[in-house]
Amino acid sequence: MTGLSVTDFAAEARAVLDTPVWDWLDGGAEREWTVAGNRAALDRVALVPRVLADVSACDTKTTLVESGANLPVAIAPVAYHRLFHPDGELATARAAATAGVPFTVGTLSSVGLDELAATGAVLWFQLYWLRDRGRLLDLVRRAEEAGVEALVVTVDVPFMGRRLRDAANGMTLPPTVRAALLDEGSSGRAHRRTQDASAIASHTAELFSPAVTWHDVAWLRERTRLPLVLKGVLDPQDAVRAAAEGARAVVVSNHGGRQLDQAVPAAMALPAVAEAVAGLPDARFQVLVDSGIRSGSDILAALALGASGVLLGRPVIWGLAAGGESGCARVLSLLETELRNALGLAGCPDLRSATRLRVASMPYFPGKTP
Repeated sequence: MTGLSVTDFAAEARAVLDTPVWDWLDGGAEREWTVAGNRAALDRVALVPRVLADVSACDTKTTLVESGANLPVAIAPVAYHRLFHPDGELATARAAATAGVPFTVGTLSSVGLDELAATGAVLWFQLYWLRDRGRLLDLVRRAEEAGVEALVVTVDVPFMGRRLRDAANGMTLPPTVRAALLDEGSSGRAHRRTQDASAIASHTAELFSPAVTWHDVAWLRERTRLPLVLKGVLDPQDAVRAAAEGARAVVVSNHGGRQLDQAVPAAMALPAVAEAVAGLPDARFQVLVDSGIRSGSDILAALALGASGVLLGRPVIWGLAAGGESGCARVLSLLETELRNALGLAGCPDLRSATRLRVASMPYFPGKTP
């Protein structure tokens, strides 16, 4: 691992992963315009630095939802980490514990909750809305018993978007990888190859309910003591409704461009969402963001646009594929270095001052990414 920036790890991951696995990680829905749009939107954010501030010791500590964090970063839920490294989520959780940031365990984790709790990481749990409510509540109870600190409900996946790379590859789980929290073996739907179709998409179509509504969020709120985070919100009205239904935070996200192609880039949606919730009675309500974050300056841009913090997905998995726990740890360490550098050069001694930075728009350079 020789990367000097987070994006260097993408090439290292591509070199060691089989094409179907890389495509599953790297790809998006249909034409993948939203995948590209997420990056383009962040590339257009220009920060207006302040000067003559004491930045000799920039403070990056914060609270995300109700969890302390050394950085304004949580690890986003990504399914089946053992596709990328034999240690899977164990490696990622240990790296998160070392970095002092929350780790979000996915419903489709390939490692069990008890094993992950034993790593000492601060855990959040991501919940897909299952058709079987008994099974769904069982997952919530197991998360509570494992000491999870927040429940992240993914609300933008009534079913998986059309991911054409996965269909072309006939993406199928190998026998060594399974959905550990769903008590399934290695002969389930996700392991049965179908020509011109993703077995993983077929599996989730069997599991996920496309009929979930705000009433279901209220139903869940009454049945758990964990703070709720709704992930996949892009419209300001939905963010306000989330707060009214008792959520503690939303994640402005288009699922990394993997659901509705041509959905608004997260960085474009973020300011309006942040403005809509700014005057809510619950001053603790937070707006987080994911989709396209690749650097410390991206994190700074997200804070300036109104976020309290970011969720990081693909870059952590690049590190996992490239070097297991040490690769994940290196990615998170680079992000900390980059964020401290960006804060100092922008005249921000702490994260609160970053939220007061003015933003402008970078000029557009045809054929060149800034």
